[in-house]
Amino acid sequence: MNNSHSAPTLPTQRTHLFDPPEDYARLREEEPVSRLSFPDGTLGWLVTRQEDVRAVLADPRFSTYLARHSSPVRATPPEERGELPPGVFISMDAPDHTYYRRLLTGQFTVRRMRALVPRIERIVNGRLDVMERAGGTVDLVQEFALPIAALVICELLGVSYDDREYLQEVSEIMMSSQLPTSELAAASAGLETYLLDLVRTKRSRPVDDIISGLVTGDNELPDVEIAGMALPLLLAGYDATANMLALGTLALLLNPDQLDPLRGDDQVAQDNLVEELLRYLTTVHLGTIRGAKEDIEVGGQLVRAGEIVVGSLSAANRDPRCYADPDRLDVTRGRTSHLAFGHGAHQCLGQQLARVVLKVGYRELFRRFPSLRLAVPPEEIETLDDKVMYGVYALPVTWSDSD
Repeated sequence: MNNSHSAPTLPTQRTHLFDPPEDYARLREEEPVSRLSFPDGTLGWLVTRQEDVRAVLADPRFSTYLARHSSPVRATPPEERGELPPGVFISMDAPDHTYYRRLLTGQFTVRRMRALVPRIERIVNGRLDVMERAGGTVDLVQEFALPIAALVICELLGVSYDDREYLQEVSEIMMSSQLPTSELAAASAGLETYLLDLVRTKRSRPVDDIISGLVTGDNELPDVEIAGMALPLLLAGYDATANMLALGTLALLLNPDQLDPLRGDDQVAQDNLVEELLRYLTTVHLGTIRGAKEDIEVGGQLVRAGEIVVGSLSAANRDPRCYADPDRLDVTRGRTSHLAFGHGAHQCLGQQLARVVLKVGYRELFRRFPSLRLAVPPEEIETLDDKVMYGVYALPVTWSDSD
């Protein structure tokens, strides 16, 4: 692979709270498959049109495993590039990825998802009760988004909610795009140990959750592999859901003309609202990373074997070839296909659960507090630019008539 710093680095500077960096729009029109300089000095590619991003994510000649040490925002020193922990399927290629994912798909059953809906409704309304008792002004991230995401993922996996502070702490470290890789590795090792202990507990006292289902299944998986499978589910499920709950609420507060579907009982309209927020906000803002197993042409450009490709989901979800007026939040545009959950073999496993949590969360929040509004000017909202998932650090809101 060529070594050079002549190519641009990944665009990360936003000029608008919800819009991707402006460079993406220019690249999408002028150079949809463009050279990208990585922090370790290697040259890769940035793909910005939806058609091309889909092609990369669907092509088995692009490897997730080959790209596991690559990041467009941080270099991993060679001495810290250890082997992939057992069971961490999101960084594997077929057939290993296929094997583990099939086992997990069997746990994300329609029955389990349906059974979780009333539980999610109780979780959401329980947090709203807490907010109502607090009154005045609250931080929606701390009082609503994070607790709901934690409660749901703990319910799903069978993790104790009493451990939520530890899970939040380790999630903040591992989802950072700025901290040293050694710090990330230490946090990951701690979480692996935590999950391994949990798996062993489930083996002696299984209940109705995903980890227990894997333990009691006929797959004969070692405990360490089950812990590895649970790790990305825990991190992604917690972090992504919390960020979308908060960021989506902010987008609705700043676009109150988009709130109508939440005021009625039209389930399709509410589903469309969730899909449009997912497309418009695209919290996986740094893109998805793949390594070419062989020479492959993408969008008219030849990608050489071993080169790394970053597919920009946020740029693809604003592609005017796929959406009319793509930079406008429009919850009436109807259900559209988008890449907020990725695409291909690695598409988000828990996306249906996430949709339910978001739908119930937004709907119940604005029904309980129809006068909900920001308690600070929008320009004071600090965004998670330094995290793998885009969102906000805090979201002070109020609903009291006296404020």
